[in-house]
Amino acid sequence: MGGPAGGDALVLLAGSASAAERALVTRWLRDGHLRPSAVLSLESPDLARSLDLAVPETVVTAVRVAWLPPERGGARQVRWSDVLSQVNPRRPPAFWQNRIMRRQPDRARIVVAEPATVAALRDRWGGAGSFAEFVSRQARLALDRSERTLLGYRYKVPKEVTEAIEDSPPFRAEVARLAARLGLTEQEAMRRAGADLDGLAASMSPIAVDLLSNTLRPLHAYAWDVQVDTAGLDRLRALNREHALVFLPSHRSYADPLLLADVLAEHDFPRNHVLSGDNLRLWPIAPLARRAGIVFIRRSFGDDEIYKLALRSYLGFLLAKRFNVEWYMEGGRSRTGKLRPPRYGLLAYVAEAVARGQAEDACLVPVAITYDQLREVSAMAAEQTGAAKRPEGLGWLAAYARGQLARIGTVYVRFAEPVWLREALPPGGPDGDKDAWRKALQKVAFEVAVRINQVTPVTATALVTLALLGVRDRALTLGQVRGVLEPMRGYLTERGRPYSRGILDSDAGVQRVLGALAQQRVVTIYAGGEEPVYAIERGQHLVAAFYRNSAIHHFLDRAVAELVLLSPPADRWDEGMRLRDQLKFEFFFPDKTAYRAVLKAELDWLDPAWETAADGRAVLERADLLVANRVLRSFLDAQLVVAERLAARPPDQPVADKEFLVECRGVGQQMLLQGRLHGPESLSRELFASALKLAANLDLLGPGDEDLARRRRAFAARLYEDVARLILIDEIDAAGRREAIGVEP
Repeated sequence: MGGPAGGDALVLLAGSASAAERALVTRWLRDGHLRPSAVLSLESPDLARSLDLAVPETVVTAVRVAWLPPERGGARQVRWSDVLSQVNPRRPPAFWQNRIMRRQPDRARIVVAEPATVAALRDRWGGAGSFAEFVSRQARLALDRSERTLLGYRYKVPKEVTEAIEDSPPFRAEVARLAARLGLTEQEAMRRAGADLDGLAASMSPIAVDLLSNTLRPLHAYAWDVQVDTAGLDRLRALNREHALVFLPSHRSYADPLLLADVLAEHDFPRNHVLSGDNLRLWPIAPLARRAGIVFIRRSFGDDEIYKLALRSYLGFLLAKRFNVEWYMEGGRSRTGKLRPPRYGLLAYVAEAVARGQAEDACLVPVAITYDQLREVSAMAAEQTGAAKRPEGLGWLAAYARGQLARIGTVYVRFAEPVWLREALPPGGPDGDKDAWRKALQKVAFEVAVRINQVTPVTATALVTLALLGVRDRALTLGQVRGVLEPMRGYLTERGRPYSRGILDSDAGVQRVLGALAQQRVVTIYAGGEEPVYAIERGQHLVAAFYRNSAIHHFLDRAVAELVLLSPPADRWDEGMRLRDQLKFEFFFPDKTAYRAVLKAELDWLDPAWETAADGRAVLERADLLVANRVLRSFLDAQLVVAERLAARPPDQPVADKEFLVECRGVGQQMLLQGRLHGPESLSRELFASALKLAANLDLLGPGDEDLARRRRAFAARLYEDVARLILIDEIDAAGRREAIGVEP
């Protein structure tokens, strides 16, 4: 029950309901484990009188019988066969309990709550409601904590959430203030807040945790070999003893939350409360999911201040009680393979809970979940070219499950250093400087994304697709593929970046990667000549780009440095900052001061005298690796398409996003056929949308006058120059590596 034990008097609250359980507790007491001065039921009407008569030093504790499922296959988990038999192994019917105690006595265990004095309990009570009911509720919670030592911490579940929040004096005070502002009675505001809390609270149960895991495991268990950062988990386990953890994973697959849940359960972490949009409230899974920790949140709640208060208070309650939370800041699966811009809504509610003292702090855990291959990438790539997204439903779920029954590679789960939220928040919190508050949340979210990128490993699939996409539609022999890969692997090793090492050490390993991509129809193999040659399959460039993009952030600084060297020496610092701003809607950069140091280190690596080197091209010709064209071309090509269409549009004509993106897709296809774009991976709706955000940030959307038309033309001209420099870098690369690429420059 949390608190110091002391005094001679001991009140024991018994939570045992059946005759068999009472007999077990009586025998346990007779064996001398405790010597209470009074034994009462948790629901006893005499509890209030006993507490009123008790001296402050009286100690209160509680006891009950916990029932464990039978051990099967080395694990004690509830199965669907138990449910179908209509018997709960964790709460067997009273008429079976004596039989279980005779045949499987190890399944019945006595658990004892941590004791507390009456004085300590009164200090924690706060004066709202009945003191006896408060003590009874605290006893049940303490028994739950003790029972977790038997069940494992993955079964840590919250109890009586709505009641605990509603009894909180700060919550009641906020409801009263809202009622006055909204013109409601306090009773009506409290009724609505309670209903919202009931709709949010995930009433987790160990049975539901077991059943949901067993039900959904086929969606991922057969498809991937899972490699886990166990050292990172060990660090987090130590933190979790004192703090709630907020897991913020990258999002590339529907399987992400299932994989992470299994990884954490296998290492005995408590079950996360996973925040999800209510569009995924699919029958018949949703009721079970809610009891297994899925928190369904309205997709939109506009100006509903009461719902916002309920959500913030619920998140604050979970963090204050050290229940772990999980959500996906990108707001949806990445369609390009790299991190999407974060959304700040849920982070803002957690930050408000911390700023207002509902939670002491929030420990944000960046998580990278990276796949060798994903079957759902083809569907996401099709969406980028205009195909409709298939709505989630039972038919969709069944089809997805069928597709996951064969292994397709490895998934890597990595945990970055946590970000502590309180120290990042400005003085005054959400009620102070609004701009400072917004910028602080943005900075925290970007820092989480940067740390995810730092621990994201470069998979063998990513490196191979990076090599093949860089040569447009030409095919490479195995030796030529390795010739492109080796300098990139050397770069990653020198910079200490995480990547798949062993498999790419040999011809056989590279062939396995190419064969796996060919099996998924991403790569085509022509074997009718002197030796096999490999190329991206026609129509699969966006799929290949998805895998490539999961890793290109590790080469981004090098790519920017290469472009910087092709500008005049006096302009190079300005050029680096301009490129940072031009690419900020695609990649996550540190602030400008920090980025200057990063860029300087990369340029120093290329040439220590880069600031004064008059001939940047000569520096690049001496380099053992050039990546700018491979890394940046598709993004700058997409920006060029958007810039051209804006320059061709009358400045007084409004830009409608949806129609404009369709126009970009059509004209972009024409530019590709004319050879003005490098490859089909540029024709992505998401890349065009990011380019449009850049144009909006530069105030190029209008409507406007001739000055707007002039600035649009200047924007397009700047992109022509950028793309021309990328083409030049590609020519230098080809000329310097004729043996690897097999063509003359």
